[in-house]
Amino acid sequence: MLNNNSFYKLYYAWWKNIDKTIFLLIIFLFSLGLFFSLVSTSLIASDNLETNNYFFFFRHLSYILLGIIILIFFSALSEYNLFRLSIFLFFVSIIFLFLVPVIGTEVKGSKRWLDLFFLPRFQPIELVKPFTIIFLSVILSSEKNVKIYYKYFVSFIVIVPISFLLMIQPDIGQTLLIFISWLTLIFVSGISILVFLTFFSVSLISLFYMVFFIPKFDYIRNRIMSFFNPNFQSEKATDAIVSGGFFGKGIGEGTLKNRVPEAHTDYIVSVISEEFGVVVIILLLILFLFFIYSVFKKIYLENNEKIKLVLAGSITLIISQVLIHLGVNIRLFPTTGMTLPFLSYGGSSIVGVSILSGIILNLTKRKVN
Repeated sequence: MLNNNSFYKLYYAWWKNIDKTIFLLIIFLFSLGLFFSLVSTSLIASDNLETNNYFFFFRHLSYILLGIIILIFFSALSEYNLFRLSIFLFFVSIIFLFLVPVIGTEVKGSKRWLDLFFLPRFQPIELVKPFTIIFLSVILSSEKNVKIYYKYFVSFIVIVPISFLLMIQPDIGQTLLIFISWLTLIFVSGISILVFLTFFSVSLISLFYMVFFIPKFDYIRNRIMSFFNPNFQSEKATDAIVSGGFFGKGIGEGTLKNRVPEAHTDYIVSVISEEFGVVVIILLLILFLFFIYSVFKKIYLENNEKIKLVLAGSITLIISQVLIHLGVNIRLFPTTGMTLPFLSYGGSSIVGVSILSGIILNLTKRKVN
């Protein structure tokens, strides 16, 4: 067993080598999410659950504490152990994703969650995403003497079953995230622009055909059509942003959180904007941009191709999810049910982004000679 002195040495070595700017940005974003959870869910708890006003707040706090433990665990691993464990967990998470259509819990027409005794209401895709980035990066950066287009083909074969399982849930938002991340990785790996654009065009046409001509994907088509005929949720979210104005109505004065189901997850940007104003949303975006810039600085200085790919893929996941969430809230995109990384309420989302953050911290820490 480790004594206090050994724990101190391990902690000191971890703290000494991690990128403190990135770590503090992550903790600050989690703290903001906890604060917004408090002001956006206290009335929901008291009105709907007939319990104390802090039910969701304490649950969110417990998720964040778990997330920080996960983050520290993944950031403290050696690089070798990180990749070995991540590949193992990739296959474990894929098994969970395969279980969703079989024993998953259906909510509002979508079957995306598992309700196991040790994982109540868990969304497996949040586990799949970070480990998929690592698995794809390992394939694309493999030093085996094989043609690069063979690696692209193998990586494509990896995302096909994942995308299919997501589309039958159905979950167009997460499908899009996986696909965008894969495209980013093959683009960064040095694919020919002509080949890239050709494949992108074929994929886009194929997706269009599936959505509009295959009955199984009626749900996705309805979501897209609702973009042109706004539903109750999207209308109220847009109204909330407009009514909040530049500086907001004030803490607790917003009404969206009580009028739209899951506003504290899918429409957290609208909730924040209504009570705190557009200026706070702009500051949040600047914070995300600074986080992204801090990681890209590390990518620029990194010589290891595999690490470059993992960091590029990880930051692409975060960028894409932020942009999709924001786009849904301001009606640039159809409703997807996409959470805002670090800030939205939800255990699966927080665990997923904590794993991703731990991987980023691990691969951006100072190398020990």
